Amino acid sequence: MNELISKINKLKKEKNAVVLAHCYQNAEIDEVADFVGDSLYLSQMAAKTNAEIILFAGVYFMAQTAKILCPEKKVLLPRLESGCKMADMITLADLREFKKKHPNIPTVCYINSTAEVKSECDICCTSSNALKIVASLNSDKVLFLPDTYLGKWVEAKLGNIEVITYPGFCPTHLQIKPEDIINAKEKYPDAPILTHPECHQSVTKLSDYVGSTTGIMKYAAESNKKRFIIATEKGVVDRLKRDYPEKEFIHIKNSIICQSMKWHKLIDIYNALEKEEHEINVDKDIASKAMNCINRMLEVSNGAKNG
Repeated sequence: MNELISKINKLKKEKNAVVLAHCYQNAEIDEVADFVGDSLYLSQMAAKTNAEIILFAGVYFMAQTAKILCPEKKVLLPRLESGCKMADMITLADLREFKKKHPNIPTVCYINSTAEVKSECDICCTSSNALKIVASLNSDKVLFLPDTYLGKWVEAKLGNIEVITYPGFCPTHLQIKPEDIINAKEKYPDAPILTHPECHQSVTKLSDYVGSTTGIMKYAAESNKKRFIIATEKGVVDRLKRDYPEKEFIHIKNSIICQSMKWHKLIDIYNALEKEEHEINVDKDIASKAMNCINRMLEVSNGAKNG
């Protein structure tokens, strides 16, 4: 493995390449990643990089987002089959029908969506900034897609905005049930339960903290507690165990694994860089429209305090 890591790092220097890795990736990817984080952070890093090649260890829509933000750069996805079931739940035709049923209402799309869908939405968001983004629209009604559970969590948190949601969801997070939370609380009463907002409302209501991947990791790092129940994808637990060995992190369920995020291995990173294969391209007209959607999100996130 060390030899492969050395080869990848050598290729990165030779080709002026950066590797962006999402927190749900296999933890070994961090050994060659220049930036590791959630969707918002990686979008910001993609927009700032001076590299000629961006290799995105994530899923398809993330690589598309990087290409939209950096049209002059070569963007590679190590394994093209690394998609997102949530993003695939809404097509451009579905979006147009959804908007037709609810006309003249601002449309927010979760970053877990295709470039085509982003091209017909007013603004994008991630789980890190969804509250901020929806509130920034100054509208009493908002359309939110594709994740109904993130949208309804935003509605409950803000209180004064009706969030009309498309019926999409994350199959991985929806495996977490209220009884899992109840059982974990009974078994580990001293451990706060940290949950991702893609979970069902019946789960988030029972949790001690609800937030993005970055939010969960920050909470665990800064808390004086020594034990935590983590109700999100396994990659977050793996990194917390590695980075904070003095604390105990219990995964809510061993089955909470996003298989699409786990496609990439170090050898795939090496092959994609060495051959410069699996390049991601986005139609120019779609990219231009999607760019406005993503840029509005970045402006709100970067411009706000603590953004």
